[in-house]
This record gives sequence, structure tokens and C-alpha cells, in this order.
Amino acid sequence: MLKLIKNGEVYAPNYLGTKDILIANQKIAAIDDNIEITADGKHLEVIDAKNMVVSPGLIDGHVHITGGGGEGSFKTRTPELMLTDCIEGGITTVVGVIGTDGTTRTMTNLVAKAKALNEEGITCFCMSGNYHVPVKTLTGSVENDIMLIQEIIGAGEIAISDHRSSQPTKEELARLISESRIGGILSGKGGTVNIHVGDGASKLELLEELVETTDIPISQVWPTHINRNEELIEAGIIYAKKGGYIDFTTSSLDPDLENSDRKCSKVLKRVLHEGVPIDQITFTSDGQGSLPKFNKDKQFIGLGVGKVSSLFAEVRDAYIKENVPLEKALKVATENPAKVLKLETKGVLEEGKDADILFISKDDFTIHSVMANGKWLMHDSEYVVKGTFE
Repeated sequence: MLKLIKNGEVYAPNYLGTKDILIANQKIAAIDDNIEITADGKHLEVIDAKNMVVSPGLIDGHVHITGGGGEGSFKTRTPELMLTDCIEGGITTVVGVIGTDGTTRTMTNLVAKAKALNEEGITCFCMSGNYHVPVKTLTGSVENDIMLIQEIIGAGEIAISDHRSSQPTKEELARLISESRIGGILSGKGGTVNIHVGDGASKLELLEELVETTDIPISQVWPTHINRNEELIEAGIIYAKKGGYIDFTTSSLDPDLENSDRKCSKVLKRVLHEGVPIDQITFTSDGQGSLPKFNKDKQFIGLGVGKVSSLFAEVRDAYIKENVPLEKALKVATENPAKVLKLETKGVLEEGKDADILFISKDDFTIHSVMANGKWLMHDSEYVVKGTFE
């Protein structure tokens, strides 16, 4: 069936104005001022998107799809991601990572969950490894994982500047990133390495040293949790101005986050004002990851669970509350992560790209409908599909 979206205000995420969008075979076939198609109702669905913002579906590049946690013992292992979590948050592409626990959270489980989410209707990829170096891979090496396993597109999340990391040396990290990069080059994938940055005093120093003393491009690494504290935000601004990507985490346990300067929407406004190019900035949710609290002695004292719905919430707040232009607010969760991860068919509304489309009500800027690969996941605020066990 063909689908024809009419009268929507299209942000691709660049503003295109009121346009029609024709969808065929799960792809965007055309975007134009007035598309006319003659077909009966069995072969053509016409969608009136009047009073809607039509944008790319969101990309969440850092989600613990098999659950995370465990910092407070086995009972604190967080649950798996469910399909409706993504639909509710307008997310049509998700990238799975493991995290601290690389023993009970395995690569076989991660890849199986990615395959399941793909079967259920969204697009899911994953990363090879977890916090620790050397990484625990599926096939024996990061390069082989990326080259031979369709769902695996890079490595991570590798932890630095954190008491829970394996304290990798520059040489160990350089070797891992090089292996991921080569695997990506040989397989046509990004080979991006997702770097978890903790609250350690060294901040981004290891990455800066690595870029300065090796031939590894700064774009090969993607440090996340940059809004963890004020010192790391400042280091991130410097790093981004050197050409690096910086990622802000939308989930938080901080009860005062709404008024905090670390809130993603506020940080986005700040770093843009300080001259960081919008193309260097991304948001991810850290969904289903544990949000542990530690005291001053690094002892575990509490735990929460990250929510993927926080991704759209922070994009919305950046636009509504912080007056960030909508094009820029959308870019950090659509076009930019697609470029970081080198997902060629994702992140923009353009002819030939996947028909991953978000419909946002202009009245209150809430999610009205979600389409992934040309199929409805949510329509008129009602779920069209749910996860197998939901």
C-alpha cells in the first residue's frame, strides 16, 4: 500500500514548510508541494497531517535493551526494554549497549534482543562489549563482530574516568578503537565507539591524548554523559570545539533536575550559545540503564531506571522552554546521531530514506502518531502494535 501524507509542516529536520510526503515500499518516495495519486482505497492511504509537525522518528543511540544495573547486587538488575516504551517516546531506531555488567548481560542476549525488536517493528542495532577492556565479544574480536553480525555497528559502552571502569590505558583504548574502525570500514558500517564518561577527575583527557598522539579521527569516538557535572560540561565544550562529538544523557535520578543547569535542554541552549556547532551535539536516553547513587566514598546507596521517553521530553523542553529553534532541537535526536553512527538511511526525511516518521501535535507539542519503516506503530494516539508479551 502507498501512503500519502498531506498538509503537514515538515521538519526534515531542516524546515521545509508545508509539504506532502509519498511513502512506498517502506521508503520515502517523494516530498513535494502537492502530490496527487490516483488509486483506490485498497492501495492508497491518505493521511491528513494538518496542524501537525512531521519530523523524522527519533534515534536513541544508547539504550540498555536487555536491562542494565546490578551495582547494588543481583536484585538491582533492571528490566528489558519493551516495544511500547519506544513507541511512546517517538523512537523508531534504537542502539543497544550492555554497561557495567558484562558477565550476566551477554553479547548473545544483546544480539537476540536486537533481532526481536527488529521483528516487532522498529530498527535496532547494538554495540560490541561493555564497560571493560578487554571487551567480551560475540565472535572473538570487535572487528569480526562488526563485520559478520548484521546488528553490530560499533563498540561500547567503554568506561573511562569512572571507578567502575577497568582503567584502560591509552594504548589499550587506541587498539580497541582502531579495531572497531577497521571493522566498520570493511563492512560499510560506522565502527563508532561509545565512551561512557564518569565523574573522575581526568574527564576527557584520555580521549584528547589519544586523538593528539595517534592517527585515530576524533569522530570515531562518541563520549556520553557529558552533562554529568559542571566540570565535564566545560571539558565537553572544549572537546566539541576541537571537532569531537558530545552526547548529553536525558535520564536522571536528580530530583532537582528540572531546575538544574545539567538538564539536557538547558545544556543544549548553553553550549550553542558558547559556540559549539549543532552538528557536534547529540541526546541519548540511557534507557533501561541503572541510575545508581553513590556516596562520597563511592559506596552504592540507591538506584533508579532510565526511561527512553526522556529523549523526546528533553527535545520538547529545548524547543518549548529554552527557545532552541525546532530544527536544532530535533537534530540532536535525529540527523546528528545518524551521522555519528553512519546510519545512511536514517535521521532525515528525504527521498530514498526509510519512512520513519513522527507526527507531533502543534497544539501542545505531544506525540500524536509514530510510523517506522512505513508502518504505523501509533496512530491517533493509539497503539497499533505492541510487544509480543505486552
